[in-house]
Amino acid sequence: MPRTLPEPSVDSFDLTVILSALADPGRRTLMRALYDSVDPIDCAILVARVDLGLSNPTISHHYRVLREAGLTRTVADGRKRVVRVRRDDMEYRFPGLLQAILGAPERDGGQAEAREERV
Repeated sequence: MPRTLPEPSVDSFDLTVILSALADPGRRTLMRALYDSVDPIDCAILVARVDLGLSNPTISHHYRVLREAGLTRTVADGRKRVVRVRRDDMEYRFPGLLQAILGAPERDGGQAEAREERV
């Protein structure tokens, strides 16, 4: 029988914890892929799509950090884990935050803009 893994309530979301979770490039890559997917997605399928080059225990740790920060909801069904972004909860508590962080293209420190100006 499926069960939702423990997660913080919307009222207990902590902006510092959320930003810390999103500061890691691997977690940000996972979150961006989840954010781009409207439907919940199996953790294993997502990792196959997004090659992070990390070990399975490290990836599991990243998923746990995202869930414990309140960014994702994970439903366990046997060995299968299905994850989705807690969009509505995040939008309620911190309007526009996920869009600002995950909806924007990754920055390369201005390198691409500098190259375009020289061309």
